Amino acid sequence: MIARLHGQLIEVTPPSLVIDVAGVGYQVDVPMSVFDQLPALGGTVTLLTELIIRDDAHTLYGFQTSADRALFRDLLKVSGVGPRLALGVLSGVSGEDFALMIDSKDSQALTRLPGVGKKTAERLIVEMQGRVHSGDGDGATPTMSVNDASQEARQALTSLGYSQAESLKMVRQAQGELPDDANAQVLIKHALKQKMSR
Repeated sequence: MIARLHGQLIEVTPPSLVIDVAGVGYQVDVPMSVFDQLPALGGTVTLLTELIIRDDAHTLYGFQTSADRALFRDLLKVSGVGPRLALGVLSGVSGEDFALMIDSKDSQALTRLPGVGKKTAERLIVEMQGRVHSGDGDGATPTMSVNDASQEARQALTSLGYSQAESLKMVRQAQGELPDDANAQVLIKHALKQKMSR
């Protein structure tokens, strides 16, 4: 099992790159987000990896964080989700935003991810519940409740031009700072105020 690679970046051909480790070149498929963090060719790169063995190929997938690799592994446990689709999900959204989509059962946002159709989105929501957490990294279960006020607030923020993922984050933060019974108007006003103050 190859769990980690540390070596010289010698080739970049999205979605793959090649890392030279002690004279051996390893081809690794990575999410698109990884390319933004790569050094120039010849630079040193370190990736956590997952080796997928199939009848027709042995493919290495690389990740910058253990959280991304864990999410990749969890996605593969979902019926109908293969490595390519899992990589597409990680390329289209951050792990935290994906968790927010699952927590809030937002199938519409999920269908905007590469390769995710309506049925796949519904399976992801059902099978990923409890596997992902949109907390702040402390392992706590998110406290965001799914209710009419939050749905209405997210829709309003989306209509103002914010992405689905951004709207989810803004409403979640507002709910964490306001009373549980805050209505949609209060959530929207607070979310926009916090956004403008940054």
